[in-house]
Amino acid sequence: MENNVENKQQLPPNFHPSILQVLEQKKAIRKKLANIKHKIGIYSAKGGVGKTTVSVNVAYTLASLGFRVGLLDADVDCPNVTMFLGISGSFPDEYPLKPVDKDGIKVLSTAMFVDDAKKPIIWRGPMIGKMIREFFENADWGDLDYLIIDLPPGTSDAPLSIIQLLDLDGFVLVTTPQHIASVNTIRSGTMAKRLGVAVLGVVETMSEGGIRGASEVAQAMGCEVLGSIGNSRKFGELSDKGLVPVKEDAEIKEEFIRIVKKITG
Repeated sequence: MENNVENKQQLPPNFHPSILQVLEQKKAIRKKLANIKHKIGIYSAKGGVGKTTVSVNVAYTLASLGFRVGLLDADVDCPNVTMFLGISGSFPDEYPLKPVDKDGIKVLSTAMFVDDAKKPIIWRGPMIGKMIREFFENADWGDLDYLIIDLPPGTSDAPLSIIQLLDLDGFVLVTTPQHIASVNTIRSGTMAKRLGVAVLGVVETMSEGGIRGASEVAQAMGCEVLGSIGNSRKFGELSDKGLVPVKEDAEIKEEFIRIVKKITG
């Protein structure tokens, strides 16, 4: 009892003892993911702005440029990456978790562990946090140049856990042209900066000419506009079929190559 009191007294002011557990987890995850060179989050506090679209096409563009790539669907309770990639069927119940190889990209999602993609995953925050740790602590990612992480919307448990546990290279923010989407994207960028993670830039999706939403975010965040994805019917149709637009359309691929080259520096 006296030792516990003494240890708490030795902690810096405003330093809650529970942070020690987070630091230990972060240390273990850093060791586990030592063979992944870069970890980049695709993020916005607003849902439906195209985070998964950007994540999938960035991952495939990186792979087309010769990089070894992993793609993590960290939207634990509403996973969509498998649908975007046309991944279906039963998956082996293995441990550690084995990402699925899709076109040379290692893909992992909670959708692989439920028997029906249409069923809701009804989990409280602690369970979601535990699943996110499993993706890092107990998954066999192997050697990668880039791990692209498709984050859930919001600024609470799931994105907070990822920021706390990973040494991220930074976030790519995603917005649509609408002002309300820009405001929410600015919230996510502000959260990242307050927690010491770089904002690498912003991508505008569903753009109708000009770069209205991304410009608003870039000005507020002091970051770069990485590119814009037009409001193309073909883009949506390809995604709905489980086809990756950068593999099917040269013009779309060219835009994502410009975006990726800015991300990679």
